[in-house]
Amino acid sequence: MSAESVEVRRNPRRGMYVLPSLFTAGNIAAGYYAIVQSVRAAAIPGGDPVAFDHASLALCVAVIFDGLDGRVARLTQTQSDFGREFDSLADVITFGVAPSLLAFLWGIQFVMPPIYAPGLDKLHSFGMIICFLFLICGACRLARFNIATNPQPGNPGRPGRKYFVGMPIPAGAGVVCSVVHFENGSPITDWHYSVLWLALVVGTSFLMVSNWRFWSGKELNFGGAQPVRRVLLLLVVLALVIWFSEYALLVMAMIYLMSGVLARLAYSVTRRTARA
Repeated sequence: MSAESVEVRRNPRRGMYVLPSLFTAGNIAAGYYAIVQSVRAAAIPGGDPVAFDHASLALCVAVIFDGLDGRVARLTQTQSDFGREFDSLADVITFGVAPSLLAFLWGIQFVMPPIYAPGLDKLHSFGMIICFLFLICGACRLARFNIATNPQPGNPGRPGRKYFVGMPIPAGAGVVCSVVHFENGSPITDWHYSVLWLALVVGTSFLMVSNWRFWSGKELNFGGAQPVRRVLLLLVVLALVIWFSEYALLVMAMIYLMSGVLARLAYSVTRRTARA
């Protein structure tokens, strides 16, 4: 290999730095579309299930864009400070503002008045605070991720495996949009279900700012040993998501959410046993 080819590999062309940013821009576009569809759905009396469903699917597409921009940057060796900051700002909009707005408009806005009518106003106020909490926790999660160097979870897992400290904000948004899509966008009208919905939003918010470990998936490599099996597994997952999206997305989101909770419980039990 000549010295010239080595220099080209080490120093990619300036145009290559635009490629990861294009995926980040697609991330922002999906988030903006989700916001517009949520507002459009709320403007229609009784809510528009189709628009709410489109908003949830847009967030699912944004998760794909968010996963691709980092991988493309690493493959092309075009990581930059601009790209990291651009990605963080995009995540605040797409996985912070958009899902918090969707969570409020879909889960609170169209609740029918209970027997005690003034309680509806309190539910709206409380729901607004909870959905804002989701946004704040997501922004804090991003800020902590940006400044942390080699972060270690409070409940360490398998040595050598990389973990996220706290649930990533795209996964938190995935919990919100998967539930909305599972219901085909039909907004909540019963205040009992609305309270359960707010409890789920609170729990997701807590997991984002916790120091519990969540699987990062960074060790996945489709070019290593036995790549055919990994590709086939990926195709099976994609087929399930396409044909049974309502169930597949909800199951994947809840399994990932519960993985952090179960990892924490398992660590607590192991630690108590060791002390005993």
